[in-house]
Amino acid sequence: MNHIDTVMRQSLAAFAAYRKTTPAQRASFLEQIATQLASAREQLTAKAQEESHLPLPRLNGELTRTINQLKMFARLITEGSWVEAVIDKGDKDTRKMLLPVGPVVVFGASNFPFAFSTAGGDTASALAAGATVVVKGHSAHAGTSEAVFAAMQEAARLYRMPEHTVQHVLGPGSTAGKALVTHPAAAGVGFTGSFSGGTALLRYAAERERPIPVFAEMSSINPVVLLPDTLHKNTAALAKMLGASITLGMGQFCTNPGLLVALESPVLEDFLQQLGEAVSEAAKHEMLHEGIADNYSAGLAAMLEQKGIAVVRSGTGTLAKVSAGTFLQNPHFKDEVFGPFSLMVACADKTEMTAVLQSLQGQLTATIMATDSDLAAHADILELQTSLAGRVILNDAPTGVEVNSSMVHGGPFPATSDARFTSVGASAIKRWVRPVCFQGFPDAWLPEELKDANPRGIWRSVNNEWSKQ
Repeated sequence: MNHIDTVMRQSLAAFAAYRKTTPAQRASFLEQIATQLASAREQLTAKAQEESHLPLPRLNGELTRTINQLKMFARLITEGSWVEAVIDKGDKDTRKMLLPVGPVVVFGASNFPFAFSTAGGDTASALAAGATVVVKGHSAHAGTSEAVFAAMQEAARLYRMPEHTVQHVLGPGSTAGKALVTHPAAAGVGFTGSFSGGTALLRYAAERERPIPVFAEMSSINPVVLLPDTLHKNTAALAKMLGASITLGMGQFCTNPGLLVALESPVLEDFLQQLGEAVSEAAKHEMLHEGIADNYSAGLAAMLEQKGIAVVRSGTGTLAKVSAGTFLQNPHFKDEVFGPFSLMVACADKTEMTAVLQSLQGQLTATIMATDSDLAAHADILELQTSLAGRVILNDAPTGVEVNSSMVHGGPFPATSDARFTSVGASAIKRWVRPVCFQGFPDAWLPEELKDANPRGIWRSVNNEWSKQ
């Protein structure tokens, strides 16, 4: 792995220069990457379609999201308050702000060739923070990854960024990935993928002489609770909404609603028939690549072999049902089946519903479908949802993640490796920085964000009062 050693050493050398670039320079760099991607849209989406089987409308939407993410981080660092500057003038003069950690390794995701890959959110947020990036391109869309990297290199050339600010490598994750994460120059890791892949990276990082953080998004079945009053009043609408969500992109979204929870009733049976029809008869297309298709087939077969499970409908997607008692006795029912599958857990009463939710591990999303009267009668169920996931949703499908300042795309393990952070939205930048305190420094030697005159004009905490002064 000599080339990995060379790449990581180059990234560390580039970091020494890149960390000194101004926020305005980094913002212009990010904007230029966005411009280069937009200019190459037709070629990029055509290549991604060839490699991933995703339809052009989906790919164009994802590329637009990627472009907008870059622009969002450009705006964030231009405004500047994200560094959390704090000034305390007491017996000692101490001042604190966030600074970049060093070279970051980003692993491209198989199911998002643009938004979670080479120039995706991990890369954009790391570059915004002032960290250099080494991208491990995913083999499922290697050509797309290389084409995106070429656009980034052109942006770096045009804005005279330090050489090797961004680098790109390919190769099997079992060897190249391990070499990248265990290299002494690596200071952080961003990963979106399988539970097995994410936990392997966590082990590699923990076994280093100097352990580093791994921000891994890994596994989530995104439970949806359907409460009685709304299920009775909105049966058809809920079936249509959730059917579309379960089969969206052939279920290849990390926020796919893989688990449904409701009280047993005649209305539930009517709902299941309508939902089963929507899931089984949705438009069908090829999955992203052979590996995902094979894993889905194997995972679905293993799930349907479990005792006590009943298939409601099967076609494009599969809907199955199990009783709460059976669900609670078999941990296999909590496994993620990555694809167009969802399991309904029918509960005899609220006590069983509570037990089902309490048995779940951490999730990216937790959804509750409810009327006002439902919420009044099930406030404890709603409270359970907030302890379970990073994003709690009321009366909407979990698929579809907005890229903004309030978004949390994270959650307790195993949804992610660190529930305190998000991989989507403006605060994703916080993964690639650490707080540094400057004590007793004369003003001339302080970073601009901490100088008395506040030349950046950012919001700061000065003696415990927020101010731009």
